[in-house]
Amino acid sequence: MPRHQRLLDARNDTPTRSPVLEPPVPLVRLWLLRILLPLGGLRQLVHDGQGASGLLATLGVPHDPREGGTDAADLVAIRRVLESDWQALEAQADALALPVALEENLARLAALVQLSAVDCRLLGCACLLQALRLLEDAADTLGPLTAAKAIAVLAALLDVPEVEVKRALAPRGVLAHSGLLSLRRAGQGTLSTRLELFSASFAEAMLAPDTEPLALLRGAVASSAPARLTLDDYPHLGLSRTLLRTYLASALGHHPAEGNMSGINVLLYGPPGTGKTELCRTLAAVLGCELLEVSAADEDGDPIGGEQRLRAWRAAQRFLARRRALILFDEIEDVFTSQTEGDVTGLFALHSPNPGKHRKGWIHRALETNPVPTFWVTNAVEQMDAALIRRFDLVLELPVPPRAVRAAIAQARVGALVGAETLAALAASEVLAPAVLTRAAAVLQRVQQQTQHQTQQPTGADDAALPYDRALLGLVNQTLRAQGHPAILEHDPLGLPACYDPDLVHADGDLRAMALGIARTGRARLCLAGPPGTGKTAAARWLADQCELPLQLWRASDLLSRWLGASERLVARAFHDAQADGAVLLIDEIDGLLQDRRGAAQAWEVTLVNELLTQMERFCGVFVATTNRLEGLDPAALRRFDLKLQFRALRPEQAWALLGSHCAALGLGTPEESLRQDLRALASLTPGEFATVARRHRFLPLRTAQDLVAALRAECGLKPGGVGSGPMGFV
Repeated sequence: MPRHQRLLDARNDTPTRSPVLEPPVPLVRLWLLRILLPLGGLRQLVHDGQGASGLLATLGVPHDPREGGTDAADLVAIRRVLESDWQALEAQADALALPVALEENLARLAALVQLSAVDCRLLGCACLLQALRLLEDAADTLGPLTAAKAIAVLAALLDVPEVEVKRALAPRGVLAHSGLLSLRRAGQGTLSTRLELFSASFAEAMLAPDTEPLALLRGAVASSAPARLTLDDYPHLGLSRTLLRTYLASALGHHPAEGNMSGINVLLYGPPGTGKTELCRTLAAVLGCELLEVSAADEDGDPIGGEQRLRAWRAAQRFLARRRALILFDEIEDVFTSQTEGDVTGLFALHSPNPGKHRKGWIHRALETNPVPTFWVTNAVEQMDAALIRRFDLVLELPVPPRAVRAAIAQARVGALVGAETLAALAASEVLAPAVLTRAAAVLQRVQQQTQHQTQQPTGADDAALPYDRALLGLVNQTLRAQGHPAILEHDPLGLPACYDPDLVHADGDLRAMALGIARTGRARLCLAGPPGTGKTAAARWLADQCELPLQLWRASDLLSRWLGASERLVARAFHDAQADGAVLLIDEIDGLLQDRRGAAQAWEVTLVNELLTQMERFCGVFVATTNRLEGLDPAALRRFDLKLQFRALRPEQAWALLGSHCAALGLGTPEESLRQDLRALASLTPGEFATVARRHRFLPLRTAQDLVAALRAECGLKPGGVGSGPMGFV
């Protein structure tokens, strides 16, 4: 008997249920038949052979490709078997329905985000394409499809006018705008890859009975962690903290009848670990509302791309539009920027023929219409387009907190573990973010608990006396170095010497009277000029102590960058940070920044001087600049300094007094009167030489005051034109 006849005869003896595969609901069965017959997938299915047996067996047609190739007669016989089922199902197509759970979830979703009947049919089809392997295999027989062809296939598959399918899948349609379903428009792909659902777990959730709408966001949007801080932990935000809380409270309490309050967006930026995410959680707790966070990784821990995260945000906007909620979109770098030039996988690519223009316009509209207030958080605001930044309602920087706040954080986190000197060193660091200290403190506390737990067990000497101060600084410094920041030193080598006395500094002004006046007014612009070692930097440190203000020290080289415009930004940041910290700002060797513009060889040298002069005029604190070359500074800059002090080599009586104090500090006894004349011969002697010799004494001790004077003479002899005699080097 011919093979095709056996196929026809077997139709009457073969049960409709496959022994392996559960039969699909009648509507899905109809879709399978539409794909294979009117859309032409049957020929490709039987020709390939792969997967044909299971699909045809599910439809009630036994087919074993191992019996040999399928000829034309076989294909006709299979078609004849399938056509009878197809026609019967088409006759009752209007009465066929999706699986019950999917129907119910679609109805619930339609009420929530205002889906049309066509939207629901398309979304249900996409869910089943992703969930049912047989339906996906059948659709794959149609081969690669363009976007237009995919729309035509969906129209035929769902028996919906093509124009309605096209409208429903348009970029501005409800499906795409809500992020639930979008059509990939670039290139070619199979039907299942053309239709992109909200998330990988969305179809599974839609097919589960009684799924809560918010559960559909699983894996892409989740409830944020509880707040661990209070608004009192952000005193350095000042008025911005109050504005932010009040503005969000107004948006959350808004009633639709009161007018349009959509498009509420807050941009938070700053270095990592400064508390941006925690601020969002704290504000949600204070305002008594939900905080949903757009995930950066899926349920398997794999990173989620920027476009998929955006789709999650759009869906959450629809889902939460009627709830008292806020949305947190953290780590927005992959959404607002592209990794490489020409990359369209970043912000709102959406497979547009002109992705850059499309995504920029899309985000501009989105920031004006989103119904749920959103926090957008980034560590790299400089990568964002300026036209985009100005569309946020509130733009708030969270810098590393000022010194007073850092001191309070250090005391709260590790005050019970380390000493006052370590706490002061932590508070003095201008790059130590609170999160870095918190994590290091958590490690140290865990170590302490484990040590206490083992007190009844034999321990080594190192375990019994763990140096917590050194251990904490080690933990913190490992992170700081990895971030490219300088380490925190247990002892500041540039700190003010214990024996510092402003009367033993040769300046052409009364330093004590100057300090009293500045402490009273709180404002000054000083230029301290003189040869190296004359005590300019030490005088600035002493001034900060007298005014009871922290000191922020920058060297000119710290503020110079090879990138165009970056030096100006660094200068502006130095003044901004000092203002926020209430600190004395000291820029050492400022001649590297304030060179006379008349001799500038490059345009950036002029713009840098202009920026520095502008910042000096705007600064409402104490600014101190030091230089070795007063004559090289720009004349306009010199006019902007309130006071210019010249520092010179020590006067003989100052040198003698400083010798006495150092001999006492180093344990060398009282110097003999005969040494006074030796010091008088050192006309270029400065406090710097005394400091150098004192440091040398730590590893090469001096025995007598005569040794100290000899060492000072050697140091002076190293200067160009210096006065001194005797051996040079270590004495």
